[in-house]
Amino acid sequence: MTAALAAAAGTTAVGITSSATGSSTANTGLSPSQAGDLTAARIDRRDLGSRDASRVDLNLAATRKAQADKAAQQRAARLAANATLTQRRALALAAAKAAAAKKAAAQARALAAAKAAAIAKAKAEAAEKAKVKVVLPTTGYHLTAHFGQAGGRWASNHTGLDFAAPLGTPVRSVMAGEVIQAAYEGAYGRQVKVRHADGTVTSYSHMSEFDVSVGDMVTAGDPVGAIGMTGNTTGPHVHFEVLPGGGSPIDPEPWLRDHGVNP
Repeated sequence: MTAALAAAAGTTAVGITSSATGSSTANTGLSPSQAGDLTAARIDRRDLGSRDASRVDLNLAATRKAQADKAAQQRAARLAANATLTQRRALALAAAKAAAAKKAAAQARALAAAKAAAIAKAKAEAAEKAKVKVVLPTTGYHLTAHFGQAGGRWASNHTGLDFAAPLGTPVRSVMAGEVIQAAYEGAYGRQVKVRHADGTVTSYSHMSEFDVSVGDMVTAGDPVGAIGMTGNTTGPHVHFEVLPGGGSPIDPEPWLRDHGVNP
């Protein structure tokens, strides 16, 4: 294209008319050839503008797509992070619940063990209290006559066990019970009898004094009198008898041993 045509393409619109006979355009002074070139130049310029606009549109679309992809990636990353956090929280909660359950189970076991120990202790204490406490009838003694022993100092075989000790040595009830007799009984001298819970009666004779009265309640080891020489005796001692159910006397030695004491 010539410089004249290029200049003409950038000028104001020029009216070109064509006739059936191919006459030249008016008011331009251009030949038909020049007018055709001008028209072609204008068409090329319009196409070039269209292509530039298309390129702008494509670039804008690519930018928007890249932005959308980035936003989607960011959203996916946030969702993944939230899912990981939720999973961690769930695991931590499950671990905390398991630890709490384990602790509660341990506490329950400890409580049960403590309760069992307390019950066992209470039973042992109850059993200990339930045991019949038995003591010997005096202290600092030596035995001078046994059950069934023959001798000239009594009318028949000996009916008890003689504990010889110094005058005034306390004589004790061997078990808890109730005093049913405290009186002078001829050859037995001053005599006390105590009835115990199982019905057994124990008897203490030849004492120098009474420390109890009929109806008194005594425990094992309580004094009922003192070593003496009242009644038929040749020396200070206590004649001790055991009478099951208050009946005939039995040998005191095995009875005492059966109750945990050895005379």
